Amino acid sequence: MAPALRTVTAVGREQDAGARGGGVARHVTDAVESLVTLWLAAVEDVTPRLPARQVRALRVVRRRPELNLTALAEDLEIGLPAASRMCDRLEAAGLLRRTVQPVDRREIQLVVTAHGDRLLTDVTERLSAYLTVALGALTPGQRTALEEILRGFHEGHVLAHATDAPDVPDDRPGPGARTGD
Repeated sequence: MAPALRTVTAVGREQDAGARGGGVARHVTDAVESLVTLWLAAVEDVTPRLPARQVRALRVVRRRPELNLTALAEDLEIGLPAASRMCDRLEAAGLLRRTVQPVDRREIQLVVTAHGDRLLTDVTERLSAYLTVALGALTPGQRTALEEILRGFHEGHVLAHATDAPDVPDDRPGPGARTGD
């Protein structure tokens, strides 16, 4: 068994590399929770007020104009009936329109309406304003470093998502595995 990697922290305490990684993960988790809080506040401040999942659905549809209902359900990781009901509500609110796919007339395409686009723009503008306030506490060097880190994180996420190979550890025992009895 290989010895654990150890380092000395700024205050002189020894810490293993795994614990440092866990510390980074905790800091990232805290930052993500703060970002989610800001995003939810931006979503709650727009009219009409929509659940965050519906706003996310609109963002997905706007980003992928070729999307149909099945692809939306897969992207949001929800069932087809739930996606259909969500689209019904968004369509009733005038935020989404279902149209015939120009290439394959048997398929229905989802399109964000001008009203839906304005709502998404409003959410983005509000979030940008909230982030500007939060980022104002950082030095210019910290903002530059953060921008580089976030760009790298986003590129890594996009790459991982594109290959559909999430590498999430699962420490649970598999089917039929014996537990310590």
